[in-house]
Amino acid sequence: MEAKATARMIRMSPRKVRQVIDEIRGKSLEEAQNLLKVTPRRATYHIGKVLDSAAANAENNFNMDRDLLYVEKAYVDEGPTLKRVRFHSRGQADSIFKRTCHITVVLSEKKEG
Repeated sequence: MEAKATARMIRMSPRKVRQVIDEIRGKSLEEAQNLLKVTPRRATYHIGKVLDSAAANAENNFNMDRDLLYVEKAYVDEGPTLKRVRFHSRGQADSIFKRTCHITVVLSEKKEG
C-alpha cells in the first residue's frame, strides 16, 4: 500500500526542485525530513510540505505506521510556463519564462523482517 501527495503549480523551476528531491528518494521518512531541514535551498520548503502531507495521508487514510514509512517515489514534473516580455533599448525585447512545477511524493511501508 502507498500514500501519495502532490503539490501543483509551484512557482519554481523544475530543475532546481529536482536537485533536492533526488536527495530524499529512497530514504526513510524521518531521515528525509531531517535532510530537508539542513539543506539550504528554497525548494526544501515546498518538498517538506508535500512530504508531511503524504505522511499524514498514510497515517490517517491507510493506518500505516509512521516509523516504517520511506520515500518510495519522488518526482517533479514541469508545469505550465508563464511567458513575459522584458523591453530593452532600441525597440528590442527579450522573452522571460517563469517556470512552474508539480511535486509528487509517494510513501510506502518497509516490510518487517
